[in-house]
Amino acid sequence: MENKQTDFVQLLVSDGTSMQAYISYPDNFTASSPGIIVLQEAFGVNHHIRNVADRFAKEGFVAIAPELFHRSAPKGYEGPYDNFAEVVPHYQALTPEGLEADLKAAYQWLTAQELNKERIFSVGYCLGGKVSFLANIVLSLSAAVSYYGGRTEELASRAQELHGRHLFFWGGLDKHITDEHIKTVTNALDAAGKEYVNVKISYADHAFNCDDRPNYNADASKEAWALTLAFLANN
Repeated sequence: MENKQTDFVQLLVSDGTSMQAYISYPDNFTASSPGIIVLQEAFGVNHHIRNVADRFAKEGFVAIAPELFHRSAPKGYEGPYDNFAEVVPHYQALTPEGLEADLKAAYQWLTAQELNKERIFSVGYCLGGKVSFLANIVLSLSAAVSYYGGRTEELASRAQELHGRHLFFWGGLDKHITDEHIKTVTNALDAAGKEYVNVKISYADHAFNCDDRPNYNADASKEAWALTLAFLANN
């Protein structure tokens, strides 16, 4: 592939459901290209998440962004940022079993491509931050990244199952994720002897990376992006 391509694919999930996913290929896609699963916020695989996937593709990754709400929402669903109540039913419909099946379907698609199967990662934002942690538990990832993953502490008891190193970003101004929530996660990783990088950006709020939302912080986003790329390159 000489030019970067984007498309949607339909993935068959092990529970019999069909899940749409956005894919973005890098320029000069080769067998040495890494792969990455890009995991959505609570608002679907929208413009922002597709843009994130495209940014990773420009850095050489084959990116796939699965629509995690596929069991309750129509294909291509994008929830409005100014009406969280609309997305709540889809968020509440998620189950650990369903998410694990979705992650495995996305991973299987990546491993079926002609890319470097030793360098497959995940990255997630908000809801996807927690799901990226789950991905690092259930998939043989090289490493994973979580941006402001609310309720990640609910998975802390599975820290010993983590496959690769994990990078966390938190916003110091985030009222939704407390220091106690973060400590629950890092304490569990310490107890399990897992390697991780934990970054709290004091001047950033929740969703600081999303330039479609009011909490966007350009400095924090730029710095987190640079560290994300360096972290993935090291793993």
